[in-house]
Amino acid sequence: MKYQFSPSLMCMNLMDIRNQLDVINDRSDMVHIDIMDGHFVKNITLSPFFMEQLRDSLKVPMDVHLMVEKPADFIQAIIDAGATYISPHAETINSDAFRIINQIKQAGCKAGIALNPATPLSYIKHYIHLLDKITIMTVDPGYAGQKFITEMLDKIREAKALKEEHGYTYLIEIDGSCNKNTFAQLAEAGAEVFIVGTSGLFNLDNDLNRAWDKMMDDFNRLVKEDAS
Repeated sequence: MKYQFSPSLMCMNLMDIRNQLDVINDRSDMVHIDIMDGHFVKNITLSPFFMEQLRDSLKVPMDVHLMVEKPADFIQAIIDAGATYISPHAETINSDAFRIINQIKQAGCKAGIALNPATPLSYIKHYIHLLDKITIMTVDPGYAGQKFITEMLDKIREAKALKEEHGYTYLIEIDGSCNKNTFAQLAEAGAEVFIVGTSGLFNLDNDLNRAWDKMMDDFNRLVKEDAS
């Protein structure tokens, strides 16, 4: 299968944004944009305005992760800013999940959902068939650089088994500590999209092209070894 890699833009070097965007456009499958409101998580990062500023410079899809208490307040602005994927947290939308998913899809965007580590897949069972992507958090949300929660491997396996059993088409995306220490386990469990941040990509080298080479060398070596 073809694995996909999505750099987390909250982890990029904003002082070198032009050079980093050139590498990201050339080498990534999509970019991961975290939008936080300071309430659902205690951090505040990127915004629809940031997306608008990047839109004309990006050649890859924008995958927006909504870590906000009231995603309905953000959806239209994110659509207008050029999002391809929009993924609110399941914990925030169950009172109006179908309306929000329909709003995203009717705008021509792809609908995703993000799940906190303690939230089971059964929480989304009534609309899982509508989803284009499931983002499984392998750390508690809000901050970069946290320790990988190994219990999430079973959730990834469950998402893969459900997908195969029912013919669902969602991508299985992993957010949190995707790096050389976890690539093999995640790939074996069924991960398809890896969100890479500080430990997986940006801290590997000051030159993002070299950092990407190092990341792919690690991934290809480890996943091959795990498969063999």
